[in-house]
Amino acid sequence: MDTTAATDSLTDMLTWLEGNSGKIIFFVAVFVVAWVVVKGISKLLRKVLDRTDMPNASIFVNIVRVLIWVCAATVVLKPVFGIDPTTLMTALGVGGIAVSLGLKDTVANIVSGFGLMFGKVIQPGDLITVAGTTGVVKDITWRQTVVLERNGNEMVIPNSVLNTASLEKLAPSNESMVTVPFTAKAGEDTAAIERRIVTAVSAGTAGVAVDGTTPLVKFTGFSPYGIEGQVLVFAKSGVLLSTARDAAVRALADADFIEQRAAIGA
Repeated sequence: MDTTAATDSLTDMLTWLEGNSGKIIFFVAVFVVAWVVVKGISKLLRKVLDRTDMPNASIFVNIVRVLIWVCAATVVLKPVFGIDPTTLMTALGVGGIAVSLGLKDTVANIVSGFGLMFGKVIQPGDLITVAGTTGVVKDITWRQTVVLERNGNEMVIPNSVLNTASLEKLAPSNESMVTVPFTAKAGEDTAAIERRIVTAVSAGTAGVAVDGTTPLVKFTGFSPYGIEGQVLVFAKSGVLLSTARDAAVRALADADFIEQRAAIGA
């Protein structure tokens, strides 16, 4: 009896295979063709996108892969499984609307990410200020941008913020500049004051200032205490601006040509 049941099962399986052999062959053929196309297109896209310096080019390759497999699945739905693709797409469309409403922030980040990549608004290595963060763009993905701050912190900023907030690209000298105000005693020769400030601050900031740069002295006006001015120092990469400012202030703290009462009065 067991032998008879096994024979019947085998007969049913062979009958099913014979009746559906055309569908199976068609399914396998579509699968193989889709696999070959995915491999070829992926290799071609990587070569093309690598030449364009497009950041995270793999996301575009993955999207093309998904589209090819979706097309392949659509081709076999009706002949193999008897499912009308139109009905399925309609159902997916309704579901997609519901999902997109729940994931609107994610969708906004993805769309903004593509805009940043294709438009090359910013590139890795750019020095920017956005949403209160100043630093170097480390990476741009399809959802977020990583900005490395001078203090070593990494800020992860959603692409939708970059697409809507005011974004400023900075020159390295502007980002590294530290401004220290001072008040020189009235009656002093400004040229002499400038030389003495440059000498003092250059010595005091030798370890934190950019090599080859010289402190800049700008006179801005007058006050009851004397001549108002600013000294500008350019901090090295990796040095906190507060560290460079501290060094410049220490260099001027005991200078006899600086009016100390101005600081007390402030």
